[in-house]
Amino acid sequence: MAKIRFFALFTILAVISINAQTKWTIDKAHSKVQFAVTHLIISEVNGLFKSFDGSIEASNSDFTDAKINFTVNVASINTENDGRDKHLKSDDFFNADKFPSITFKGKSLKKIDDKNYKLTGDFTIRDVTKEITLDVVYNGSIKDPWGNTKAGFKILGEINRFDYNLKWNSLMEAGGAVVGKTVKLVIDLELQKS
Repeated sequence: MAKIRFFALFTILAVISINAQTKWTIDKAHSKVQFAVTHLIISEVNGLFKSFDGSIEASNSDFTDAKINFTVNVASINTENDGRDKHLKSDDFFNADKFPSITFKGKSLKKIDDKNYKLTGDFTIRDVTKEITLDVVYNGSIKDPWGNTKAGFKILGEINRFDYNLKWNSLMEAGGAVVGKTVKLVIDLELQKS
């Protein structure tokens, strides 16, 4: 009887161990959330969000079963121009007072090859949520000099800002828009295993 109990306990512990979720935290000192949008058709304005957070859990070493939640603090927007940043926080764009966060909730991470993935999830700006798919490059995992396990990713994508009620615009005499409607997303993430 004791052998049966031991075997049952061993089996339960093995199943728990196999299905254990590994938690990863964002190393914010080595991560960036950036964007770019065309200005006057001829150039791009780049910006970033200084404050962001997220949680990633995965039991597979290749992250294909990852549960991903990501939040950006809208008020932390920085385009290196105080007047523009204030305008972006206003109701013409993000309305940071009423909608203080941009969120992403992952639904699936599909592996294309050893380095490339497609990440699909719900992306929310203001009170609008839409499903988007982003390109992910997995740069691998490594132990740092202090014994921490790190993983690096580059995430690329585009959204149409009009889809999220960021519709302020002004037209030039030639007919083009002052601010483009397509926003490029460039996110560099360094994760640390908890």
